[in-house]
Amino acid sequence: MAGTAPQPNQNRPMAGIALMLSAYFVFSCIDVSAKWLSLAGIAAMQLAFMRYFWHFVISAGLIAREGMALSRFGADRMALVLIRSVALMGSTVFNFIAVRYLPLTLTSTILFSAPLIICALSGPVLGERVGIWRWLAVVTGFCGVLIAIRPFDAGFHWAVFLSLCGAFCFAAYSLITRKLSGLVSAGTMQLYSGLVGSVLLAPFAFIQWQSPETGLNWALMFGLGFFGWLGHEMLTRAHSFAPASTLSPFSHAFIIYLGVWSFFVFGTLPDKWTVIGAIVISASGLTIWLRERRLARAVTHGPGREIHT
Repeated sequence: MAGTAPQPNQNRPMAGIALMLSAYFVFSCIDVSAKWLSLAGIAAMQLAFMRYFWHFVISAGLIAREGMALSRFGADRMALVLIRSVALMGSTVFNFIAVRYLPLTLTSTILFSAPLIICALSGPVLGERVGIWRWLAVVTGFCGVLIAIRPFDAGFHWAVFLSLCGAFCFAAYSLITRKLSGLVSAGTMQLYSGLVGSVLLAPFAFIQWQSPETGLNWALMFGLGFFGWLGHEMLTRAHSFAPASTLSPFSHAFIIYLGVWSFFVFGTLPDKWTVIGAIVISASGLTIWLRERRLARAVTHGPGREIHT
């Protein structure tokens, strides 16, 4: 249903993993489409608007099909829902600008610093205790970011700052989603993500509007919103089949997908520093995931087993 999350049935891990891998493949389609269209001269704001406008149209259409009144989609934490939507929109805008100038493998590598940012901020924002091992993983991960972007290299491009801003926005989006989990339905968050992005981006999109010159480009531009909606639906349903502790490592397939897209569509391969940085960042993220999983198991198995990770 459009207004409610799928009912939990977290005993089907293979179905959850398949949906997780599919969701990140769909998300990779957004990035490769955005880069293709931006190289064709279409402004990032126009692309971001199309991504959220059609996302909103699809979400609202599903609500109408189910015969549900929009009044049902109010939320007690509406301020957080709106801030979450703005954070997601910011992540998209920064990324769409960055992919025009940077290889997709580099932007995806930088994006995967988001779990490190989430871990660093989970203490002050969520009140979680972050131990020495996770802090070491965070520091190591940010060293991986420096390796990938090479700030003192002659080939350094200013667009990496936009990509980093996108990662911070995505981290904020993820943290707010955690706070809203169980309080606001997935359908409500889907609806407002599309609505907020559409409203805020519309003026910029119409000022900079440029019609695509080919049928393929029209299809890709209209497909941005469908890809966004479908990816989030798959992600939500994946978590209804398996817990996050099972699914999280498979999100790294996103980097592989974009590496394949980069080679076959744009004829580029990541350089050795991007590969090394991606490995360091991914290893740090997986370390954080393992420590959080260990802590969750300790809590599940009862008191007296506190672990400072």
